[in-house]
Amino acid sequence: MIESGRLRRALLGTTTTVVLATALVGVAPTAVAADARSQQWYLDAMGAEEIWKKATGKGVTVAVIDSGVDPGTPSLKGKVLKGWDASETKGDETDDYDGHGTTVAELIVGSGAQGGLRGLAPDAKVIPYRVSDTELQNEQTVNAFDMAEAIMAAANSPAKIINISMASDYYNEEGREAVQYAMQKGKLVFAGAGNNAAKGNKKQYPASYPEAIAVAASDQDGSVADYSQHGETIDIAAPGTNIPAYCDKSLTKYCLNYGTSFSTAIASASAALIWSAHPDWTGNQVLRVMLESAARGDGWEPDTVSNYLGYGIVRPNANISRNEGNPGDPNINPLTKEPTGGAAAGSATPSTTPSATASGAASPSADASSDTSAAPSATASTQAPDGKSTSGAPVAGSSESGASAESGGGSNTGIVIGAVAAVIVLAGVGVVVARRRRTA
Repeated sequence: MIESGRLRRALLGTTTTVVLATALVGVAPTAVAADARSQQWYLDAMGAEEIWKKATGKGVTVAVIDSGVDPGTPSLKGKVLKGWDASETKGDETDDYDGHGTTVAELIVGSGAQGGLRGLAPDAKVIPYRVSDTELQNEQTVNAFDMAEAIMAAANSPAKIINISMASDYYNEEGREAVQYAMQKGKLVFAGAGNNAAKGNKKQYPASYPEAIAVAASDQDGSVADYSQHGETIDIAAPGTNIPAYCDKSLTKYCLNYGTSFSTAIASASAALIWSAHPDWTGNQVLRVMLESAARGDGWEPDTVSNYLGYGIVRPNANISRNEGNPGDPNINPLTKEPTGGAAAGSATPSTTPSATASGAASPSADASSDTSAAPSATASTQAPDGKSTSGAPVAGSSESGASAESGGGSNTGIVIGAVAAVIVLAGVGVVVARRRRTA
């Protein structure tokens, strides 16, 4: 187990130029058996069948900000609500341009029908918000502020949880304000920490905004995955290696894959399970219980946070079946230690309204309330040896019987930075905005 303390700190400055370039490159992943569920090792390791006897995510909606979600796959039929295409490109939010968003949605709410993916929160619903990546930007003119506007739209929607399995190297003020707004509305924003730990390990956004919940990826042995970005912004971890995912936009077969995209989806689904078991809780209380009940290895000192696994690996069954974790103050965010309004979600007013507004945003609704208090206090910890294991964390322990993801190259969801994809001149102000974005 690697142990390194950190206090969540404010991010510095704004950038006027953000480069957007996403390269979906890497070795060809290995196709999995027709029954994808048989490859979902983490469901067994997490005790999903036991969880589903008590909580299935019913009554909870998750916004999926991604490449689009196809509602016609067997596993997603009847589970996808009306969303919005923030990218303003050809098609709409149901046109998944690379299969990534549909995979993420299935990992959260999939029924498993016809051999498809079984979601960890199978009775939850998803609202898709489509945003662009570099390849789409190279092909079409895109909305320069699609990510910030999608977050705003999701914050004003019935969704209690916002899943962002995408990442950028660059801080963006509009994006930061949108995440702040979502927090004030009582939403939980889970974002992928990124897959470039061995290639510079730069902070990724929106995961590194203090109001977002940065999700790292763990392996089957309970260790942090070697590709998973690390640092003081990491909040929690979830399984992300050897995960079945659609091989491409044809959505015809699954391939074993890896990435914090998938760990983020599993973290979002874990929150949906806990929220469905405790529908009167605020997001702060759900998050605090997630942090307090996360799996930690032997020797992990109390009141410390790992730079690699945050508070530990998600373990929803610990709360749902064993009542672990104290929900605490409903109105104090356990990460920022700041109040988030104290009213039902949908009624809170942000201190700063983002300049990028969502023209197609869903109207506000009163669902989960603004949220909660102090989780385990993140006091400075000592640096443990270089081993990364959580030493027997309950979420791990099931070995993969199928083909394993090839090492070295990466996943078909993209872990390598490409060239600059788009430069957009904002009329009237002459500011050049460029962004680099990849799937996390």
